Amino acid sequence: MQRTATAVWQGALKDGKGAISTQSGVLSDTPYSFATRFENQKGTNPEELIAAAHAGCFTMALSAQLGTMNFTPQSLRTTATVTLEKLDAGWTVSKVHLDLAAKIPGITAEAFESAASSAKANCPISRLLKAEITLAIHLEQAA
Repeated sequence: MQRTATAVWQGALKDGKGAISTQSGVLSDTPYSFATRFENQKGTNPEELIAAAHAGCFTMALSAQLGTMNFTPQSLRTTATVTLEKLDAGWTVSKVHLDLAAKIPGITAEAFESAASSAKANCPISRLLKAEITLAIHLEQAA
C-alpha cells in the first residue's frame, strides 16, 4: 500500500507560502507557511499533520489490540502533541505525547495499560518516528 501527498512552495521561507494536498482529497491546496508553522496563524503545518497521523494510527492500533483481547471499546479519544525544538543538529521533532481517554466495558486497568503500551510501541507511525514518545492513559467508566 502506498499513499501520497504533495507540497508546493512559492517564495522565501518567511514570506513565502505553500499548499498541501493529499491523494484522498481530504487536504486540497491546504495552506501552510512560516506563520502557520511558527506563529499559529490559520492553516496547517507539518507537525500538526504528524500529530494527526500519530493520533489516528495509535488509536486504530489500540482498537485492533483490544480486539485480540476480546474487548470492544465504547470510545477511544487520543490527542497527540508534537514538540518541535531547535537542537544542536537543527529543528527537530523531539517528542510526541499521546494522551488517551477510553471507555472500554469490562476491561481491567492492567489489561488496558498492556493494550495501550503495545499499541504505542507497534503502530506504524510510532515505529517511523525517532522522537521520544510518551503516553498517558485514562480509563473512563463505560456506560
